[in-house]
Amino acid sequence: MHRWSELFIPTLREAPADAEVASHKLLVRAGYIRQLGAGIYSFLFLGNRSTQKIMRIVREEMDKIGQEFYLPALNPREIWEASGRWTVMGDNMFRLKDRKGADLCLGMTHEEVMTDIARKELRSYKQLPQIWYQIQTKFRDEPRPKSGLLRVRQFIMKDAYSFDIDAAGLDVSYQKHYDTYCRIFDRCGLKYMVIDAHSGAMGGSQSQEFMVRTPAGEDLVVSCEKCNYAANMEKAISKLAPVEDLKAEGDGQPLEVHTPGQKTIEDVARFLGVSPKNKIKTLAMMITEEDADAGAKTGKTRQRAVVLLMRGDHQMNEAKLSTAVGGKETRPMQEEEILALFHSPAGYLGPLGIDWAKNMEEPRKPILLVDKALEGRTNLIGGANKENYHVKNLTPGGSFHPTAYADLRAVTAGEDCPNCGAPLRIDTAVEIGHIFKLGYKYSESMNARVLDRNGKEVAPIMGSYGIGIERILTAAVEQSSDENGFWLPPSIAPFEVVVVSTNSKDEGIRTASEDIARQLEAAGFDVLLDDRDERPGVKFKDADLVGIPFRVNVGKKVTEDTVEVVRRSTLAREDIKISAITEYFQQLRPAAR
Repeated sequence: MHRWSELFIPTLREAPADAEVASHKLLVRAGYIRQLGAGIYSFLFLGNRSTQKIMRIVREEMDKIGQEFYLPALNPREIWEASGRWTVMGDNMFRLKDRKGADLCLGMTHEEVMTDIARKELRSYKQLPQIWYQIQTKFRDEPRPKSGLLRVRQFIMKDAYSFDIDAAGLDVSYQKHYDTYCRIFDRCGLKYMVIDAHSGAMGGSQSQEFMVRTPAGEDLVVSCEKCNYAANMEKAISKLAPVEDLKAEGDGQPLEVHTPGQKTIEDVARFLGVSPKNKIKTLAMMITEEDADAGAKTGKTRQRAVVLLMRGDHQMNEAKLSTAVGGKETRPMQEEEILALFHSPAGYLGPLGIDWAKNMEEPRKPILLVDKALEGRTNLIGGANKENYHVKNLTPGGSFHPTAYADLRAVTAGEDCPNCGAPLRIDTAVEIGHIFKLGYKYSESMNARVLDRNGKEVAPIMGSYGIGIERILTAAVEQSSDENGFWLPPSIAPFEVVVVSTNSKDEGIRTASEDIARQLEAAGFDVLLDDRDERPGVKFKDADLVGIPFRVNVGKKVTEDTVEVVRRSTLAREDIKISAITEYFQQLRPAAR
């Protein structure tokens, strides 16, 4: 039997001064975690019990579709160079040297190690598909650790990898993980969304994130409550309300107008008496790309102009821009670069008079990307590339020709859902899981090959699937807390029930408390007996703080065969007969779990 008087549960009345979000404050106050260094935490008794329960759920569900491995956290440089990520990971990777001077790193993720096993061991399509996973510590040299367990430098992750002979096989493996993740998060009692996501540095053809709404989140999620459409800001789209175009002036050709001192979208719109929705916003950028003239393997790069046209009232989304330019590094143009291309100071820039690239593959010429919200629009107003002047009657595809149309804009709250037309909402959220269709990125770069059914050597196609163990705990605290503490779902709480002996010096109360704890324990419940010699109020405050979903108050009514059960989530109280206490919790268990 677990007795509170014998355990180390260092609860605090005050949160640490540096704690910003609810989960950080409460996990420290409840004695779950203690900070060792920036972004480095120790899990104490209660915290370890919860994370072990989370890992057990993850393991039970993953074992239904895959095989558990355990891989080294210490990786040689060569394995990361083989994939090309030794340099790409930059300062995020912890690097060290052994006594012989060989370069090593601490693993941030294990695509390389898993692919190395596959390329050495897998020989034939007959060995596929394979799903391999592990639960292991990862390391990331986070530049700004904060928010407790949300942004750390050492963390526990379940990472899985699939190897299939073709895209159809990957579809099956991907769906298996999707279904498994839903079961895991359901069992952990989380209210989560599954959203379309941007693959980022991982690459691949499809990516989805499992997110929990919380003010502590650092990701923005766009969602519709009516039809369950959801996507992160990097992928989100919306249905725009129709905009009435301006009537053409004069003969309909581009018409220069004097706009002295009017530089901003709002200033020009006000000066000309039009809506910003009828204006073109011009964003001048530069990308860094490979210098094709110098040869593909020289490593030489050059700068190239990329100009974006947006509707006047819209904002550009950087991740969408990255997708549009194939992941190339971008930056704003400097003043001299603007003058060299537009022959005009900033504030009056527009698309006319420049020889734009006809397609994205055409070399050297500047690229003109026009946001899809401007496609089909007519008689817009933009800069004239001349100080104090703008141009009317601008029509994309007529008065100028884009290199390409692309989705570049950031969705805003209240715009129409692309599926059903209901207003969209935008929330901050925490990512608890992420699944990727990696494709051939690692199998090709690391030369993993198997023989297909025709005896031809081919690269297996891969998927990658991650879950943040501590993030499940953090998200659960964030979604179920109040000013007095938090409550966890029974499946991941350190204990399901705390039995509080309100007066441990009273033999009848003490004996009844122990009997109740033993009964519940024998029935398979995780029970904590608070047998401390403390005032009842102190015990109740601690019980409310530490995340245990049910409290049994054992007091003077034991003489009437009665105790009080408190449900932490609602603080609802109910008198229950001691003789029926086990049956009471057994009836609650299916719903609670």
